[in-house]
Amino acid sequence: MKSYDASLRVSTQKQGQSGLGLEAQRAAVEAFTLTAHLVGEFIEVKSGKQNQRPQFGAAMALAKAKGATLLIAKLDRLSRNAGFIFQLRDAGVDFVYCDMPDANTLAVGPFAVLAQHERELISQRTKAALAAK
Repeated sequence: MKSYDASLRVSTQKQGQSGLGLEAQRAAVEAFTLTAHLVGEFIEVKSGKQNQRPQFGAAMALAKAKGATLLIAKLDRLSRNAGFIFQLRDAGVDFVYCDMPDANTLAVGPFAVLAQHERELISQRTKAALAAK
């Protein structure tokens, strides 16, 4: 039976406290792992543009130690920083996204860049809304 290690992330403390985003990610992970063994779950409450992610580092270490595949509910829940996503690809840890289980490195590249672009658009919209207020 294949083993997985889940990494979940929300961006803000408010999202972390409400648990709604985490519950949606957890549901995706549970549906994906119905016939697999989940060896761990690590939760990070941090913006997707942040690269200093202790829980994610712990998830990667456990995946390596157990020979598990790192499981991420959605690409943008891993990060909205393309460089960070490419570093994971090159880190030697197997990983899979629940919403794109068959994605290979060719497919992940454009999605990583799109996730980063969306982060930049969100920032622009937020700044414009605050300026208008």
